[in-house]
Amino acid sequence: MNKRIFPVILVVIGLVCFGGYLTVNKGKKDKEDKGGGVSNPAVQELYTQAMTMGENNELAKAKEVYRQIVNDHPDFKEIDTVQKQLEEVSMKIIFSSLETPDTVIHEVKAGDTLGKIAKEYNTTMDLIKRRNNLKSDTIRLGQRLSIWKGIFSIFVDKSQNTLMLKANEEVVKIYRVSTGVNNSTPVGTFIIANKLVDPVWYKSGAIIPPESSDNALGSRWMGFDIPGYGIHGTIEPDRIGQQITAGCVRMRKEDVEELYSLLPVGTKVTIVD
Repeated sequence: MNKRIFPVILVVIGLVCFGGYLTVNKGKKDKEDKGGGVSNPAVQELYTQAMTMGENNELAKAKEVYRQIVNDHPDFKEIDTVQKQLEEVSMKIIFSSLETPDTVIHEVKAGDTLGKIAKEYNTTMDLIKRRNNLKSDTIRLGQRLSIWKGIFSIFVDKSQNTLMLKANEEVVKIYRVSTGVNNSTPVGTFIIANKLVDPVWYKSGAIIPPESSDNALGSRWMGFDIPGYGIHGTIEPDRIGQQITAGCVRMRKEDVEELYSLLPVGTKVTIVD
């Protein structure tokens, strides 16, 4: 090859490569700017605003901003954190005495009990007590109670081993769960037919008491209207996320206890493959 031509070829190759580099990076920057990536200062500002609102206990406002980011900017760099904070704020609203379109104030009248009020509004005694900071089941005549009246439902995806808590069809929180080995968890729409604290486990004729370390049901049971199946706790939290159960849906202790406090008997449960 002519010695004069060789340097020219190298220069041309270099310019082509450099031009390609500029094109790729320009495309990447354009995507970030349009898609809500970390380079977009407007999205970062929204995120900062939401965190400040949460810190100032402006929970409803914080929820709306977090939801805006999740819906409009799914490729935001901190989107996983935003989703987690949206769940935390949503749960705080449910457990707080904050008035929302999903709440009502009930004035205690003669003959009222917590159980009667919970049944009237299709909620739980646990949630009424937590929303109103009650330390016992005792209520007094004329007392004004903040009541959650939103309708909860459950959606279980066996392929992902996730359980989705919804309120009026709006996703509130997503939990990691375990489902049945060999696809043994039934598919369909069911209801929670019964609830038990510290359940006894009846296993192949054996009776395993709640205090036993071998009781695989854990601290809570929410049984479906199909015998033998339900949502319960676990004694193997490190195996959550696997398809290992005999057909039930398993949850970590803190998760199943949280869910138990929210869901009344009659709650709809949908399970899909």
